[in-house]
Amino acid sequence: MSFSALLRSVRSLALLSAVAAAAFAGGDLRARAQAMLRSPTLNIPSRTPTVTNIPSRTPSINAGAALRAPPPHLPGVAVRPSLPNARYSPNLQAACRPADRSASGECLDRPPLAAEAGQGGSAVGTSKGKSAKGKLAKAGQRREPAAAADPKTIANELVVEIDGSLSTDQADALARRHRLQRVSSQAFPLIDATIGLFRMTDRRSVETVSRALASARDVRSVQPNYRYALQEQMSPRAEGDPAQYALAKLRLPEAHRLVQGSNVTIAVIDSGIDLKHPEFVDASFDAFDALGADEGPQVHGTGIAGVIVSHARLMGSAPYARIIAIRAFGVGKKSGGPESSSYVILKALDYAALHGAQIVNMSFAGPKDPLLERAIAAVAAKDIVMVAAAGNAGATSPPLYPAANPNVIAVSATDTRDQLLPASNRGNYIALAAPGADIFLPAPDGKYQVISGTSFSAAYVSGLAALVLERNPALKPETVRTVLTRTARDLGSPGRDDLFGAGEADALAAVQAVVSPQDAPAASAAPSVELPRDMGQEAAPARELRPASAASASRESAGGTLLLPAQQ
Repeated sequence: MSFSALLRSVRSLALLSAVAAAAFAGGDLRARAQAMLRSPTLNIPSRTPTVTNIPSRTPSINAGAALRAPPPHLPGVAVRPSLPNARYSPNLQAACRPADRSASGECLDRPPLAAEAGQGGSAVGTSKGKSAKGKLAKAGQRREPAAAADPKTIANELVVEIDGSLSTDQADALARRHRLQRVSSQAFPLIDATIGLFRMTDRRSVETVSRALASARDVRSVQPNYRYALQEQMSPRAEGDPAQYALAKLRLPEAHRLVQGSNVTIAVIDSGIDLKHPEFVDASFDAFDALGADEGPQVHGTGIAGVIVSHARLMGSAPYARIIAIRAFGVGKKSGGPESSSYVILKALDYAALHGAQIVNMSFAGPKDPLLERAIAAVAAKDIVMVAAAGNAGATSPPLYPAANPNVIAVSATDTRDQLLPASNRGNYIALAAPGADIFLPAPDGKYQVISGTSFSAAYVSGLAALVLERNPALKPETVRTVLTRTARDLGSPGRDDLFGAGEADALAAVQAVVSPQDAPAASAAPSVELPRDMGQEAAPARELRPASAASASRESAGGTLLLPAQQ
């Protein structure tokens, strides 16, 4: 082969190699491009999984144990279990409008909720409806709302008789053991007991706490702290002159010619009294604050004192009596009017009995209270006369206390026409009646007022009792009651009735029926008023109730020489 022919062969082989290489390279690029543009076939699960057999969010009551099993874990899906044994953070904010919420965030005037027995007041939530076999209750998830707050009691307070040997630290320890706060405690010689006021600090029911506390070794008794209200009645003015019409009704000016209440002490358990009022100038007052609150004189207390000892522009029923002004009523948190409690009134009665009271005026009313019933019995045992307002709850009211206690003289109210005040209570416990409608009385800051209520009827009778005791200080409380009822002027149905009791009080007749010790010898020939032997008189010497004789025509009193009318 020639050189030229060989050269041509070499060039042909090189060209074929280049074409083959190019063809291979081109085929690889096309393969890679197709691979990038083709839709990928990927085995990736769907972003929205298909879920089957998920339990209902509202569990069925009969679902049984299946409800307690947690739901299957599913990727990308958050399912919050709603099961009876799930515990969430409780909503501690009370459900009420902002206007009804206190500064601390608590609802005002909202009754506490009672925890289930044995749960110790822990709150998790409330449940509507019943669970199968009580499983929800056992799990601590159910809490029934307590009954509406009892208006007759002070919310969350208990009055407890404790062992008198307990020190203050031991009493505080007793309170802590029962999750309580000791507000106050003291010895009460009147009933020979140590009484403490305790406050509940959690949401347990009063019944639950009382049962637990009563079982303690150092506790003698437990009761609610009952609520008491003053018995004033802001009613429309009746016909007639309100300016002391009661004086003529009770024949007080005539009675004051004989006695004016000198040397007799009346304890007035009430709200604050304006002792600087012009009506009380030169009056004898002793003051005691059983409430311990920073409140000034109030309308009711000033008016009650005015019924008894006014002696300037007005005339009281016993203007020269000594008054123990016991402040036991302050502005109520709920009612806004003056109110008190079992514990405070017990303090007032204890003070009155220990400081020489011969009469206790109680122009307030409330429920029957075992502790105060015990205190009233102790006061009666000390031969102290007790007078109380019948109450302003009207014809359908049950008996109110302390008036309904048999040791207390209960007084209903009349108006200028000798009709019963419509708001006055009725009942077989009413002893007698006295004016109580539109009474003209002193008010705080040197002012005057016209006010109504059985409160003021009771105060008039307390003053009449002072006149009777000035006449004869040795008379027992039951004898004083008999004098007042036997000499009352009959109203309504003939004889005793449930509206007026024995009738409207008559100061002159009552005073005339009692013979003072110094006048007894000269009056021995006068006819006597025979009393039943079961009315509390001592068998010897028997006390006689007689009309006043001429021998008592003149006697000295703090107000000067008093002359009996000639016809007496």
